[in-house]
Amino acid sequence: MTLEQPLGSVVQGSLSQGLEVRLHPDVFVEDMRVGKFLVVQGMRSRFFCMLTDVSLGTGSPRILANPPDPNSFLQEVLAGTGTFGTINLTPMLMFTPGEAVSGQRSTVGNQKTESRKLKAESAASYQAQTSADIELLPVKTIPGHFSQVYDASERDFRAVFGWEDDPQRRNFAIGQPIDMAVPVCIDLDRFVERSNGVFGKSGTGKSFLTRLLLSGIIRKQAAVNLIFDMHSEYGWEAAREGKQFSTVKGLRQLFPGQVQIYTLDPDSTKRRGVRDAQELYISFDQIDVEDLMLVRGELNLSEASLENAIILRNEFGKAWITRLLAMSNGEIQEFCETKMGSKSSIMALQRKLNRLDELKYIRQTCPHNYVGQILESIEAGKHVVVEFGSQSNLLSYMLATNVIARRIHHAYVRKAEQFLQTKKVSDRPRQLVITIEEAHRFLDPSTVGQTIFGTIAREMRKYFVTLLVVDQRPSGIDNEVMSQIGTRITALLNDEKDIDAIFTGVSGAQSLRSVLSKLDSKQQALILGHAIPMPVVVKTRPYDETFYAEISEPAWEELPAAVVFKAAEAAKADLGF
Repeated sequence: MTLEQPLGSVVQGSLSQGLEVRLHPDVFVEDMRVGKFLVVQGMRSRFFCMLTDVSLGTGSPRILANPPDPNSFLQEVLAGTGTFGTINLTPMLMFTPGEAVSGQRSTVGNQKTESRKLKAESAASYQAQTSADIELLPVKTIPGHFSQVYDASERDFRAVFGWEDDPQRRNFAIGQPIDMAVPVCIDLDRFVERSNGVFGKSGTGKSFLTRLLLSGIIRKQAAVNLIFDMHSEYGWEAAREGKQFSTVKGLRQLFPGQVQIYTLDPDSTKRRGVRDAQELYISFDQIDVEDLMLVRGELNLSEASLENAIILRNEFGKAWITRLLAMSNGEIQEFCETKMGSKSSIMALQRKLNRLDELKYIRQTCPHNYVGQILESIEAGKHVVVEFGSQSNLLSYMLATNVIARRIHHAYVRKAEQFLQTKKVSDRPRQLVITIEEAHRFLDPSTVGQTIFGTIAREMRKYFVTLLVVDQRPSGIDNEVMSQIGTRITALLNDEKDIDAIFTGVSGAQSLRSVLSKLDSKQQALILGHAIPMPVVVKTRPYDETFYAEISEPAWEELPAAVVFKAAEAAKADLGF
């Protein structure tokens, strides 16, 4: 509908509880869907709102006691007067033109005339400004009684969410509203500067959502990616869900010159037809006690074993695992007598660490620095996908991911400190986004202190490294970490604990809970947080041949030098320059 066709009138509400709107008689209540984007034209301001609930109302309890016959004339008479539909709106943003705000308060005698004038001036000011010039503000008030509610127009969506070809921003279209063919964009510069999450129960399309986001980051050169690909879905190709088997392109096929694949299982990678994948191995001397603390459940390690592992590391340094596995019972006895260790605990540790030999990518020693090679690829602007192949069990995935990420994070800390010292834009590290699956395994309250990912999540962008966590159980992630998640893209969730976790640290969460619980099981998501001006429900962008053609076009020109300089200055400010 256009602005000349209002949907309803505001009848009551509050800033904390939202607005109640009575629909006009000619509006079908069945056309009102939870998650819909609507606007309210107040006297001085224009409010951008999300529909959070739909209900039916009656003018008299007698109607409910004696309802009319279906399809009867009485039913038509009562429609819109005795019976009506109501919707609940949550205002998210508002626009207040300067001319309307500066108007004089009207007197009682000319109140109606002045009200119409203010509304007309506010609407005219909004229409006169371009989408880029409209300054949207947080909602700190509500519209008055009987303010009219309208369907959002394409102009409204552009004013709030921008457009993908904005030359001053790295906007990326993630999808469309559930009832309009208008792109909804996220600001990738804001997206990569904080850690983010993709959540949803199994089968809701988390992997497709993640591929969309990673493609946008690569396409717009917003950051460089390090992706720990547990199930080999992001690098070369992946299976599409459906009755007939088909595959979708991975990042290497979409961006052959910008994505490099490293594999922990070369045989599996070759069988899948992946070309030019680099082999990746980890040696015992790269594994620290902190890495074992993360996988203590998978290895069934006790506290006593880990305490003795610290004694061994302090004695033998980086070679402590190699020395332990080569020790005889007599040597263990002698070591315990001189270093005050526990023989039974060390023997149990030795026995359980022998499981590491079952991992294909573990070596006694590595003559080549594979992690350093990954870091060189990242410094060169290459996006790195680490494939696990058959080594995708939790022990293998968690161990390798923590070892590699910890060493790369340490390198980034050194680079950030150098940038802090020199203050040269040329020394600024490339923004890095690390993608991990099964994130609650790394970030649950009991282990978050032992993993590098907990450190990264809490540091935010201090050292130019952020996370993209992909998980179906957000309730398993530590609350402090969840509060640091900047943008949350959430598909359908059913578990109440998971829904509560999504809204950790989010104001107005109660109204959004109903929106999240009513999502379709496929290709719908609720987006809220740092990279988007207001929460919105979208039908996610299809990951198909049309998308391939749009995303794989020749690289766009670099952003203007002024924009690059502005980003560098913002980074300096964040580091306290």
